[in-house]
Amino acid sequence: MTKTGFNMKKTLTAALVLLLIAACATAGGEKDFETFFTDQTMRIDYFHIGDAESEVVTVDLVSVYGIWAGSRTRLLDPFDNGRYSIKIYDADDDSLLYSRGFDSYFGEYQTSGPAAEGVKRTFHETALVPAPKKPVRFALDRRDGDNRFREIFSQTIDPASTGINHDRIIDPDIQIIEAHLGGDPHTCVDIAIVGEGYTREEADKFKNDIRRHVDIIFTYEPYKSMKDAFNIRGVLKPSEESGVDEPRAGIFKNTSLNASFNALGSERYLLTEDNRALRDIAAHVPYDAVMIMVNHKRYGGGGIYNFYCTFTADTQFHEYIFIHEFGHSFTGLADEYYTSAVAYNEFYPRGVEPVEANITALLDPDNLKWKDLMEDGTPIPTPWEKDAFDTMDTAWQKERAGMNDRIAELKKTGAAADKIREAEEEYASRDREHSDKVDAYLEASRWRGKVGAYEGAGYSAEGLYRPMVDCIMFSKGSKPFCKVCEAAIRRVIQCYLEQR
Repeated sequence: MTKTGFNMKKTLTAALVLLLIAACATAGGEKDFETFFTDQTMRIDYFHIGDAESEVVTVDLVSVYGIWAGSRTRLLDPFDNGRYSIKIYDADDDSLLYSRGFDSYFGEYQTSGPAAEGVKRTFHETALVPAPKKPVRFALDRRDGDNRFREIFSQTIDPASTGINHDRIIDPDIQIIEAHLGGDPHTCVDIAIVGEGYTREEADKFKNDIRRHVDIIFTYEPYKSMKDAFNIRGVLKPSEESGVDEPRAGIFKNTSLNASFNALGSERYLLTEDNRALRDIAAHVPYDAVMIMVNHKRYGGGGIYNFYCTFTADTQFHEYIFIHEFGHSFTGLADEYYTSAVAYNEFYPRGVEPVEANITALLDPDNLKWKDLMEDGTPIPTPWEKDAFDTMDTAWQKERAGMNDRIAELKKTGAAADKIREAEEEYASRDREHSDKVDAYLEASRWRGKVGAYEGAGYSAEGLYRPMVDCIMFSKGSKPFCKVCEAAIRRVIQCYLEQR
């Protein structure tokens, strides 16, 4: 499983683990759950509208149902992560009762070219909070240019209002697979893996794909050593057609979630804008995190912090995409790569320290956010064999784009199936060959296995730094998280758990 040269068993020291646990257990200002909340979920659906310079939020529907899957002892978010934050305040004294950071599809859209040109779009989003016993103020905060949260929306919600929806969420077409159960939802991380693009005839394939990917996640640390902290359930609403939309190839499918490649104009970015359908399906099980498993063999996926992630089940790199994208959506880890084309403009503003745990602008080298995991004497910035890597990987990105353009054109023009298959197999072979070449190159690095500050991260070749030469957040393949990413994931897991 490991190709990066450090032993996955050498994770965190016992002292560091205790520090991570303490950081969650002692969060100040926590309120008593039973005083303010019932053990149910309040789902607040809202519309997020705007362009690069404007945004408007309007509430769509408020529902109460089921149980509250989250912790009842840790209600305030201890992490300074996400572009946005959900806040629930007591309507009487405005004391903070609940908070949770997140990112969103709309937030990513704001960094795109069309948004910069003033094209306004509307996205549907959902906030899940414990159901309050009395009126609360629901607010959304957004980070400003200096990464400080500013309130952008606020509305009072009275749980006794006749406008609150209490309909039971029942869809007879929904199939649920209890793939791994670690315990009570309040004492575990609950993950819903929602199937997309599986027809009724492919229900058995969905079950097999779920079990296959559950086996995969528990081969990676820290999930492996914290296996009992998870409940994982598969949720399937069969689609009318198999697969998902491929707009560049002129392929469009009738599916349960309307997921599509080419999100924000990026050919590998695979997302859905049908948030309401996603939440209606996922609501059949308790969940803290939602993943979308797509029935497709093409390479594609995406991950948005505390929103959702997607991954294709049948690509040769399905294991990598599954683990990598969940790193984004569950922990808020940043992409560490920088040579691949992305749909963003200035995703990380210059001169501002990113909030993500695994990248830095190195504005304060003496107080590096992961310095506790570094060995004495490690130079900052840390030199590595970057120039040759950039030459090699940039050349491949150009070749890869050309090959994918050709495949899309063959599909769009109705080429013979064997021609398309031949082009796809050639691409898969070259992609694997390049991935193996990258692994060998990084494994030979002088600084392999050393925590430092390596330039090149967060879609920027210069000015942003990652913790180690290689990590599953940096390059494709079967490899572990770096020590910094693993520590961040472990901390998030612990903060979902109540005292047992």
